[in-house]
Amino acid sequence: MQRWSDLTDVPPDLGPSVVTIGNFDGVHRGHASVLRRMALDAQAAGCTSVAVTFTPHPLQVHRPDDAPPLLTGDVDRLDLLEGTGLDAVLLLPYTLEFARQTPEEFVERYLVGALHARTVVVGRDVRFGWQNSGDLSTMVALGERYGFDVEVIDDITPSATADEGSAEDAAADALRRRWSSTWVREALAAGDVRQAARVLGRPHRIRGLVVHGDARGRELGFPTANLAQDAAGMVPADGVYAGWLRRTRHADGSPVATDDPVLPAAVSIGTNPTFDGVQRRVEAYVLDRTDLDLYDEEVVLDLVERLRPTLRFDSVDELLTQMHADVARVREVLEGAASA
Repeated sequence: MQRWSDLTDVPPDLGPSVVTIGNFDGVHRGHASVLRRMALDAQAAGCTSVAVTFTPHPLQVHRPDDAPPLLTGDVDRLDLLEGTGLDAVLLLPYTLEFARQTPEEFVERYLVGALHARTVVVGRDVRFGWQNSGDLSTMVALGERYGFDVEVIDDITPSATADEGSAEDAAADALRRRWSSTWVREALAAGDVRQAARVLGRPHRIRGLVVHGDARGRELGFPTANLAQDAAGMVPADGVYAGWLRRTRHADGSPVATDDPVLPAAVSIGTNPTFDGVQRRVEAYVLDRTDLDLYDEEVVLDLVERLRPTLRFDSVDELLTQMHADVARVREVLEGAASA
């Protein structure tokens, strides 16, 4: 998949394209279903399939205090978009200046002038241009003016994508609402990473650099990898989770050379109330490993199941007893997930 961040990156001889526009936060099952179908239809028509998306999220620019936590950072979002079969993604920097374009200026410059759109795929609630003044009727009118078709995609519900999950998932979700990033955020806010995974089509991921912490876990025999505060991916409710840790790259961008890149982990999220902590942290203990040096490495955590909420213990001995129980439960959960 080609990745463009500016109009100058787009090949000048790009042929006719099928284009869609959106934030695609999380690239959940609804997104993936639409994008896969779009990519196949574009291929059949001899067109290039292109998704136009933005960084940062527009709400982070217009209403930063009200902007929702992002499910994925740009690295994972682009990787997930590539997995749908798209030919290209145009990731545009979103600024106040960019937002001042009229709907027609946006369409003429990006969709027509650069991407040579033959078809534009949008939802019924599409909004674009200055103060979101462009809507579906605007896009249709502009299509008539500039010579492209507009294809409207209705909301995708669990029943429409039942073949993409298990029969159990489909039955559990059949009466629920459409796939959406909001649904994922609600599940994560409640600590329900299993439900989040049903909507996403995969475990929820947090990506970040490993930094130095208090070293308290190492003193207790459970050394943890502490993620930096700017880790990408919404942090779910406080608690202890079973998950997988994958080593990706060093801080300088070079890949990590290892024979075991994916490791089982117990993940703790919270303020560590037993030791009167105040800063919320994400830290992971790799099962049965006290020899790892992950400092200054980027890692990703894929969360499989929440085991319990964060608790305050009256003594270190009580905490250690619970930590041993947590590790045993994490092992059981991940062995079950690996064999499923």
